[in-house]
Amino acid sequence: MKKQGFNPYLPSWEYVPDGEPYVFGDRVYVYGSHDQFRGCVFCMNDYVCWSAPVDDLGNWRYEGVIYLKTADPLNRDGHMCLYAPDVTVGPDGRYYLYYVLDKVPVVSVAVCDTPAGSYEFYGYVHYSDGTLLGQREGDEPSFDPGVLTEDGKTYLYLGFCGIGDRSRTGPMVSVLGADMLTVEQEPRVLMPSEPYSQGSGFEGHEFFEASSIRKRGNLYYFIYSSVVMHELCYAVSLYPDRGFVYGGVIVSNCDLHIDTYKRADQPMYYGANNHGSIVQIGGKWYIFYHRHTNGTVYSRQGCMEELYFMEDGKIIQAEMTSCGPNGGPLEGRGVYPAYIACNLFTERKESVYTAAEGGWMDGYFPIITQDGRDGDEEPGYIANMQNGACAGFKYFRCRNVREISLTVRGYCDGVFEVKTAWDGEPVGKIPVQFTNVWTKYTAPVELPDGDWPLYFRFSGHGCAQLLKFELE
Repeated sequence: MKKQGFNPYLPSWEYVPDGEPYVFGDRVYVYGSHDQFRGCVFCMNDYVCWSAPVDDLGNWRYEGVIYLKTADPLNRDGHMCLYAPDVTVGPDGRYYLYYVLDKVPVVSVAVCDTPAGSYEFYGYVHYSDGTLLGQREGDEPSFDPGVLTEDGKTYLYLGFCGIGDRSRTGPMVSVLGADMLTVEQEPRVLMPSEPYSQGSGFEGHEFFEASSIRKRGNLYYFIYSSVVMHELCYAVSLYPDRGFVYGGVIVSNCDLHIDTYKRADQPMYYGANNHGSIVQIGGKWYIFYHRHTNGTVYSRQGCMEELYFMEDGKIIQAEMTSCGPNGGPLEGRGVYPAYIACNLFTERKESVYTAAEGGWMDGYFPIITQDGRDGDEEPGYIANMQNGACAGFKYFRCRNVREISLTVRGYCDGVFEVKTAWDGEPVGKIPVQFTNVWTKYTAPVELPDGDWPLYFRFSGHGCAQLLKFELE
């Protein structure tokens, strides 16, 4: 039975960022790194895989652990983390997993006969003389591999380029032979890094990290995280290894640049690094990206939004929503978890970034979190909703909604205002009180029929936690 699709598309207790989605057969598979709940650094867990039927993007299946970080000969003791991977199908029909460990400059490869089976270590990418890519004098360190295989060749994209770092010239592309390991075409710069970008067309959105490559029609799309960090951008070319020109922003994990429902320069979530890619599923295109939770940059969750292209191939920036995998608004009736909030903000003038002064790590802003430990299948909820905090959910197809219930706990005393616009007038008010257990509060609303966002703004004393809401 089909389920409605939410963001994040995986369970609230799962933290798989850096999503690389692929359709194999009649299922879409997502590969990514694997954060911990309340992790202290990025990518602390082993690689896992999730998949869903191409016609049911609300029904994701856990495929299990596909690769242990201790499987790499350089990491038998597990002291290094598995950074963001990518997968491609080789000329032999097998599935090849490319990744970089967090303390070495080389590219590792694992292989499997099936998309989500148990991958086995295969080797390291190297030059024809055996020197590992990343260790030859003059090589720029390998990072965030992206891979594309066509016509018997595998294109390998790598790079990490910080602002002002003149030692990094830009993302690099190499071509590998049929063995999936040997460099047959030397690394070349795909586009300039920030210090070298003047006059290139990439100014202000230069490459930072997160290389990913896709082909649509006759165009190659290079997807990357820019120096702005919270945005995924793209460049396009008729060739996989040259001629890329800047295209624009695909998505921002704080919805910057979107000017439809608020000002373009107004963040509506809390931005930090971003990583993901695009994929066609059942005739539609989607962008996979990640958001940040738990008041840290180390517990990231995957989200997805439908994409729309212009006739010339340009991508229209996607808006962050709660219903991205659903193919349209959510049903305006029933119970919904609070962790699907796509907007979290306060009345303060907020920083875009999580770790900046005035950002959400200073203790004032609401965060999405959970109880228990990493791996515990505990439902997510919104914590730290102080006076003026607002949680937004988009979108719902509302018909004859007359009551809304909130399930709340915490030492709080005040009112949740219900709105259909972040800056609109309340259509209902739900009083809440001090309680140390989850308690349901219900109030009437005057909600007109239509497709609406829903915003819940807390006004009062203390600090509320929001578990779920119900439309009746």
